[in-house]
Amino acid sequence: MRLIFLGPPGAGKGTIADIAKDAFSIPHISTGDLFRMHIRSETSLGKRVKQILAAGDLVPDSVTIEMVKERLAEDDASAGFILDGFPRTIPQAETLEKITHIDCALNFEAPREMIIKRLSGRRVAKQSGRIYHLEYNPPKVPGKCDLTGEPLIQRPDDTEEAIVNRLEVYQQQTAPLIDFYRSKGVLKDISATGTPEEIFQRTREAIE
Repeated sequence: MRLIFLGPPGAGKGTIADIAKDAFSIPHISTGDLFRMHIRSETSLGKRVKQILAAGDLVPDSVTIEMVKERLAEDDASAGFILDGFPRTIPQAETLEKITHIDCALNFEAPREMIIKRLSGRRVAKQSGRIYHLEYNPPKVPGKCDLTGEPLIQRPDDTEEAIVNRLEVYQQQTAPLIDFYRSKGVLKDISATGTPEEIFQRTREAIE
């Protein structure tokens, strides 16, 4: 089962992917996680990515593709995978077709107002790495991590202004992938409203 999860930031793709990977016994492959893993492990790819990001540049397609191709060749991905955050552009999607076959691309749809509410309410504990939400998952003590008691912060890209900009970038760069996979006959639209369990049930039904 080779899946791609599409959808704007804040649609909950990562949450559903974490449920799906256990249900289907396939790895959840996030490009963000791959970048962090390679940088942390100081691989040759990781060193290149670190230099690129330190210079304030975007990681080129060739590096991202090399990283994803390497990951898809690992044993645990032989029975399938969930790609999250890749492909982001049509050229990436076209290259991916040369690497592997995709069974289904799932497009998670959520209203703009809901996305802004979801993302702008997120708060993070830097030390513990725990993520909270002012409404959906509040800490026991306002503004403090349940685990460490450290102050919670709002990431710069979770401010309303940054979210609006991220949504515009998504529309320009990534939304065309929806038409690309629809034309291939493998796209399924999923409503990303409701609880994670409800959204996953829709996802399972769409795949099956």
